[in-house]
Amino acid sequence: MRYPVAIHKDPDSDYGVTVPDLPGCFSAGDSVDDAVNNAIEAIECHVEGLLVDGEVIPLGTAIETHKENSDFADAYVWLFVDVDLSKLSGETKRFNVTMPERILSQIDAYVDTHPGSRSGVLAEAAIEYIATHSEDKPKVAA
Repeated sequence: MRYPVAIHKDPDSDYGVTVPDLPGCFSAGDSVDDAVNNAIEAIECHVEGLLVDGEVIPLGTAIETHKENSDFADAYVWLFVDVDLSKLSGETKRFNVTMPERILSQIDAYVDTHPGSRSGVLAEAAIEYIATHSEDKPKVAA
């Protein structure tokens, strides 16, 4: 899952990170690299908490969606971070899925040229589907 992050830098402070699409998700670091790595960990923890609470996972949006927001006017830099939600803690559960062979071939071709796994692609697709088809964002079973 890809999320935009705003990196802030005040004099005499570490780099702060805000994840606008995940309200309440913040992080920091001594350098931009540390801040980005810590932001990925913060996003993973935040999303895991949403899953435990049975909440729908918000999707990342375009940076332009947030640039005009006065809360982020002092952003030092904007960038995207990729978070592999298939690596969240918790038990995995094996199950059988039946789908058309050509669709499975497309998934495998995608995985061959991108980081991740077949299971990760399917998990992310399910999260995106639920997020975009949940009109009033109802709770889902954890």
